[in-house]
Amino acid sequence: MQTLCHLAMLPYEQAKKYGERTVFEYQDFGSRVWKKISWLAFSENVKKVSNALLSLGVEVQENIGVFSQNSLPYLTTDFGAWGIRAVSIPFYATSSENQLQYVVNDARIRFVFVGEQEQYDKAQRVQALCPTLERIIVYDEAVVMAEHDVTSMYYKDFLAQTEGLPHQAELEKRLAERSYDDIANILYTSGTTGDSKGVVLTYGQYDAALKANDKCVPVGESDRVITFLPITHIFERGWDMLSLTEGATLIINTDPHNIQQAMRETHPTCMSAVPRFWEKVYAGVQEKIDKSSPMQQKVFRGALETGRQYHIEHLAKGKKPSLALTLKYKVIDKTILALVRKQLGLEHANIFPTAGAVVSKEVETFVHSLGICMIVGYGLTESLATVSCDHRNEPFTVGSVGRPIEGIEIRISENNEVLLKGPTITRGYYQRDALNKEAFTEDGFFRTGDAGYLKNGELFLTERIKDLYKTSNGKYVAPQAVESKLLVDKYIEQIAVVADERKFVSALIVPAYALLEEYAREMNIPFANREDLCSNEKIIRMLTERINTLQQGLAGYEQVKRFTLLTEPFTMESGELTNTLKTRRPVIIKNHAEEIEKMYEE
Repeated sequence: MQTLCHLAMLPYEQAKKYGERTVFEYQDFGSRVWKKISWLAFSENVKKVSNALLSLGVEVQENIGVFSQNSLPYLTTDFGAWGIRAVSIPFYATSSENQLQYVVNDARIRFVFVGEQEQYDKAQRVQALCPTLERIIVYDEAVVMAEHDVTSMYYKDFLAQTEGLPHQAELEKRLAERSYDDIANILYTSGTTGDSKGVVLTYGQYDAALKANDKCVPVGESDRVITFLPITHIFERGWDMLSLTEGATLIINTDPHNIQQAMRETHPTCMSAVPRFWEKVYAGVQEKIDKSSPMQQKVFRGALETGRQYHIEHLAKGKKPSLALTLKYKVIDKTILALVRKQLGLEHANIFPTAGAVVSKEVETFVHSLGICMIVGYGLTESLATVSCDHRNEPFTVGSVGRPIEGIEIRISENNEVLLKGPTITRGYYQRDALNKEAFTEDGFFRTGDAGYLKNGELFLTERIKDLYKTSNGKYVAPQAVESKLLVDKYIEQIAVVADERKFVSALIVPAYALLEEYAREMNIPFANREDLCSNEKIIRMLTERINTLQQGLAGYEQVKRFTLLTEPFTMESGELTNTLKTRRPVIIKNHAEEIEKMYEE
């Protein structure tokens, strides 16, 4: 049963309830050994962090920064800050020095906690440019501090100040004065355009979100929830807080590149993810099918079809499968489909919330057909994650983003924009009065910037209004919808659609080079480097055929007519990706202007 209380009290309330029960499984920085910590031990560590922050003189509602990858100290710092009514501002571990400097100065942060060497080095370099930044606290003891650095300290030394809990009386006083109107976090959005802006999130928003999600998202104390997305991301953060209130065990995966290995080692039952994760799973399974014998291909495709009929044609529509179909599905589920889930480390799969981008219908259908319950949803940082999601054991439509959670009022504007009102919606952006006036309607609805519609109680998104392209022929094209169609192909790693004020749709494509090179060798296509692959007519012809097959369901004016293969991926370093790996279209178009113009030459 969910424990409902102010987040500052959660470690203590759960420690009373669960005692020595494991709350986190984690790895120390640089280690591959999984460790465990109980609710009781975690609550004691939180108490120490609160005392140590008070030793530094952190005041009520003062902003502190956490610049780290997912880790146990990260979460302990968050809860420790909440205990003294401080505000935690998380940074993505991949944030640039410019982003770090901007937020530290914007939020006037005095203390920043960092994870490993990369984060320390960036924070140390910008310290001279941040007048308020007094001290850097370093989680990883393997970090080598700069020789002239006299203000930074290791996390272990930070905690050493708490011997005897010298500020316990002040901690208890602040806990007693806690308020749901207090700010818990300020999350700076990564921004696909312009500067980041800080989204204010209160404890009241968290409380409303946790109560509403509990009623439709079936995660419980028997679940093992692994983190994949950065805890900085509101989707992961909200999901983790929900899991902790439900008493689930949280598996902290520090390295997102190692997620599939971590899943096989820890056997989670739940995980939140972005569609790209499942697109890669889909491509990987399809590749194995393609390499199988004709008989194996027939068997596996038949198993997937049975899974599709059972889950999509019946359960998703609220229909009871026939006895024959049920028996057939049970056989293939315990044999063929179970083997695939086992390879993913998902022998006991429960639910897998997925959001953050468009989920293609092919991938959503595939995941359900495997016997994995993907819960597709929609949310924003400004809504404290979930606005809507598929509800377990209720009918859902492939292609929708589910039903609104309790308390959320959705209104569709005259230009089809999704507008939101409710207790989970932010009060506004930190120190951005002018922007806040633009962000809300006169009657208090938040403007999401997403277009969509409601049908039979479900929300469907059509496009991102700001991203909507208009061709020179006057046709509107939603680039994300086109991209999601093509990203399911195993040979396509990244894609950026181009169409605005152009005669037709084109695309910049970063191939999955390992697979493309393998294909070239199998087909005896000679190449010395990526440039050779990108310019080879046989490669272009093969990809053209695959792309044309995938976009058959699109209108003619929406289909990619020409594309260019790029030898280098879109990266955060080049400014082409945000910290959440969303494409920054203006930057990509600027960086690849020459390649784009060539596609439109007569």
